[in-house]
Amino acid sequence: MNFDLTDEQEMMRDTFARFLDEHSSTVRVRKAQETAGFDAGLWSGLADLGAFAMRVPENAGGMNLGLFDAALLMEEAGRTLVSGPLAEGLVAARLLGQFGGQEALLEQAIGGEAVVTIAMHDIAVKPVQWVAGGAVAQAVVARRGAEVVLVTVAGRAEANLATTPIAEIDLASGETAVLGSGEDALATFAAAIEEWKLYIAVSLSGIGRQALKMAAEYAGERKAFGQLIGTFQGISHPLADLLCDVDGAKFLAWKAIRDIYDGSAEAGPAISLAYWYACDAAARAVAQGLHTFGGFGLSSEYDIHLYNLRAKGLPLVAGDPALMLEEAGRRLYAGEVPALPASGEVPLDFDLGDEARQVCAELAELFATKVTPEMKAKFHYSWEGYVPEVHKMLADNKLLFPGLPEHLAGRRISPYARIAAMGELERQGYNTPGANVAAMVAMMIDKYGSDELKAEVLPRITGGDVLCSLGYSEPSCGSDVFAAQCKATQMEDGSWRIDGTKMWTSGANLSSYVLMLTRTNPDVPKHKGLTMFIVPLKTEGVTVQAVHTFQDERTNITFYDGVVIPDSWRLGEIDGGVKTMSAALELEHGGGFSKVMKAMIEAAVELTGELGIAGEVRTQCRLARSVAHLWISDMLTYRAQWSSVEKKPNHAFGPMAKMYSSEKFLSDSRDLLDLTAPVSLSRRAGPAGFLNQCYRHAAGTTIYGGTSEVHRSMVAERGLGLPRTRG
Repeated sequence: MNFDLTDEQEMMRDTFARFLDEHSSTVRVRKAQETAGFDAGLWSGLADLGAFAMRVPENAGGMNLGLFDAALLMEEAGRTLVSGPLAEGLVAARLLGQFGGQEALLEQAIGGEAVVTIAMHDIAVKPVQWVAGGAVAQAVVARRGAEVVLVTVAGRAEANLATTPIAEIDLASGETAVLGSGEDALATFAAAIEEWKLYIAVSLSGIGRQALKMAAEYAGERKAFGQLIGTFQGISHPLADLLCDVDGAKFLAWKAIRDIYDGSAEAGPAISLAYWYACDAAARAVAQGLHTFGGFGLSSEYDIHLYNLRAKGLPLVAGDPALMLEEAGRRLYAGEVPALPASGEVPLDFDLGDEARQVCAELAELFATKVTPEMKAKFHYSWEGYVPEVHKMLADNKLLFPGLPEHLAGRRISPYARIAAMGELERQGYNTPGANVAAMVAMMIDKYGSDELKAEVLPRITGGDVLCSLGYSEPSCGSDVFAAQCKATQMEDGSWRIDGTKMWTSGANLSSYVLMLTRTNPDVPKHKGLTMFIVPLKTEGVTVQAVHTFQDERTNITFYDGVVIPDSWRLGEIDGGVKTMSAALELEHGGGFSKVMKAMIEAAVELTGELGIAGEVRTQCRLARSVAHLWISDMLTYRAQWSSVEKKPNHAFGPMAKMYSSEKFLSDSRDLLDLTAPVSLSRRAGPAGFLNQCYRHAAGTTIYGGTSEVHRSMVAERGLGLPRTRG
């Protein structure tokens, strides 16, 4: 897996970024508005840096660089509001080089001496249309029926929303030259339009992210009611949500580029979804950014309004972005296959590797040959899906916690292979919260446990003979685990007496032990007076009381009344519980709910087919929207995993992945329930019952594992640099 750029790409991006910071400053952007939104000096400077030659074939005098290289430039162009039709200029120059016959004009375009742009619609059908850069272009590349033509134009500037050099032009009245004709020519032009969509998507992501950055900086300086406004969740949380969205839009475009390189069937729909999603995400991001400035955001003296207008002015020249969602639906579910541009080399890699495939194949074989239908009938996404025979089988094959060292019954496989193994278990329907917690407890006993724990408890855990639960949350403190009040008091003989209550002790009815966080010192700051213990659940003084949820899931409240355990069952130092808990973070690589989201969409596709609505536009659009959320969830999760494994700077990437995927799982489960109503009300076996369950399941995903509010605060603080939030 790789999210890194090559050294050459880093250098290229930094070069363009420095140039644009100086030559496309907001002062220059404002100045360009006096000349129809076009900065001739900037355009010439970009040409000097080779921008317009990037995608031109080498045999036509260009560099023949890849889509991803050009996308990096376009993200910086969005961030700095480049004054000119850059995306269109890149695509038009490539088309001139591909078709040939216009060498003089191509040389002028590459050199920045001429502006050549493209028309979005067939001029045989729509001769009069809006053209990006039409007010300053010398020529337009367009489709005309079965031909691709070059139209010489003389556009006229017109006042418009974002003061960009767009113009409405009668393309049937200009002098034309035929560049090519027939299916191959039309495919080349169609591929260029797909390339343009990708450039606009990443450019909009750059616009949106910069608007959020500006809003966050303002919120970190402006005070209201005696507090920095960035400390208020009403300010910070919407910005955190939108950071996920604008990053997600960029990653959809990145996925599309990699899909083109791989020859994946997902490439076409990924392009459509990246464009549609970026249009929506950027528009919401700039609006929220402006709103953060309050009344000052309405003032033309503040730069945020420039981003607000550009986010809409950039894509709408091509028409309603919602049409791209319809297009994605056709590409996903109606067999529409677009022509695609050549990708060039792509350093991005979202593959988990050969070792991961090998482990997944081994798991699939075990489930196919060793797991009976009766066992599978017990599978469930919660702790109640625990099947002792399956748990033991996985342990015997060192696949219960394969990422742990061999002495803990693991295989010491790569973190990517471990991630893949967990995904394969979910694909098989065997969700393993019990195994996940057992792995955590085993690792903590190995690192902090006494010889007694290592001899008596650890082998039972690693052998797959027992389960363990987590005793963190309490009725009064919820996600604030450091506010724990369950008390551990050391007695004269050195043993400990535990008194108190733990809430949401999922699996306690199935487990032999609970990993418990207790209060051992009430007279110090709350995070300093905590100690960790392993507590046997089947012992005097422990009461496990069921708490049933509407999700078909059982959790528990556990009561501890004078439970006595020896000091040898303590983990780590007295009052050192926070340090001990940190060991669990070694297993964290970021995660989300992509697997169940994918299964939910597949069930919805099956059910819409049964209902006879699969061919309807509304059905395809809503399924496509859910696919966009799924793919973004995947990409955010990949980034979190990669940054953790490769020890990269991590700006709350894990919380972003969990929060985004859980929120979209919730909203999409609601929407797909609506789409397939009323049969989706049924809990009958099959896709209807599964969608029904997903709707109920999703409600909890935004709560457990840290609520969305907690994760939004983390994203705001670590991802946007906002001050610590408050309610």
